[in-house]
Amino acid sequence: MVERIDVLVVGAGSAGLAASYHLTQASVDHLVVDRSQVGQGWRDRWESFCLVTPNWTVQLPGFEYDGNDPDGFLLRDEVVDHLERYAASFSSPLRLGVEVTALRRNGAGYVVDTSDGSIEARSVIVATGAFQLPRIPPMCQQLPSGVHQLHSSQYRDPESLPDGAVLVVGSGQSGSQIAEELHEAGRRVVLAVGRAGRAPRRYRGRDTSAWITDLGFLEQTFEQLEDPGQQYAANMHVSGKRGGHTINLHAFARDGIRLVGKIVRANGARLQLADDLHSNLAKADQRATQIRTAIDKHIAVNGIDAPDPDPTDDYDGTDGFDLSLARELDLAAEGISTVLWATGYRHGFDWIDLDVVDDRGMPIHQRGITEHPGLYFLGLSWLHKAKSGLLYGVGEDAAHTVGHLTTTSGRTPA
Repeated sequence: MVERIDVLVVGAGSAGLAASYHLTQASVDHLVVDRSQVGQGWRDRWESFCLVTPNWTVQLPGFEYDGNDPDGFLLRDEVVDHLERYAASFSSPLRLGVEVTALRRNGAGYVVDTSDGSIEARSVIVATGAFQLPRIPPMCQQLPSGVHQLHSSQYRDPESLPDGAVLVVGSGQSGSQIAEELHEAGRRVVLAVGRAGRAPRRYRGRDTSAWITDLGFLEQTFEQLEDPGQQYAANMHVSGKRGGHTINLHAFARDGIRLVGKIVRANGARLQLADDLHSNLAKADQRATQIRTAIDKHIAVNGIDAPDPDPTDDYDGTDGFDLSLARELDLAAEGISTVLWATGYRHGFDWIDLDVVDDRGMPIHQRGITEHPGLYFLGLSWLHKAKSGLLYGVGEDAAHTVGHLTTTSGRTPA
């Protein structure tokens, strides 16, 4: 027997729960299904993972952070706990451990096949998140079989890796934080540096997240991007660990982490490197300088009483530029037993039997609304604004989505 529901929400992460909250407020009959548990994407992070944005940015609709450490950074398990309490706070209609395998059009609505049977829904909100399928370069197949390989999503802690040095590929938020943790655990680390920028953790008396919010950076819409390709850019590296601190690749070099350029080819244990280390470091530095300059201008224009920059903060450095541009990395000679691919994710919407993605696998939409009536996407990076993929902004998108859904279906939000 086919089950029938008004609205089906696929995904019980922050986006799916935010949609469920607004649907509940509007008295819309709905169901939230997830292949695993509430907040599974957060559960999949490494043991010491914590937010890189302060707790005050946790602003899920109807359930904003109200703890005693708004300027701190929630740990992985605390984020999961917050999401579980959020779902319980409005009795979200959850069905967990149910995998969605197909979605297709059916008259005025949709049929969704799941591991628990088929569901007919007038509307479907796809809220499966921005981090779906690990992306690992094909060159991984060329590495020696004795080298342990894993994606950053599979990393848990230093002790879970084989003895020996570790090559971390990618210097975005995950790669840089994991490289730092491995180094602090006494591992020898080689970091293949990408083009990710960096930001100071704090600047002129405040967390940089607060300045960026005041500057309106997070309110920038996708349409305002000078280059649409910016939506694919890696997140700036910074850390919330130990109360939050700046991550600076020059400091990594100074402390003994070996920095190399992008890996372009693998031939067994020998990896060919691009000569882009210095240019990549310069790009990271440039982004940090741009942020500080924008904050300085904001302070001057608005006459804000803010302290001068703290000279003891590790804002700058040149240590990385002192490194030679190696063109080859010999895994055996370096004693590298593990290659950790911090190379991001790709979307996985193959289960949707509709013409709904572009040639890069990205959903085709306008602020989450597709050309297929009743089909929506939520929780994607840059769905509408820079903050769309964050706990700080997903609620705004969810409200817009549910508002559109209820209006076009003849319902009026409560």
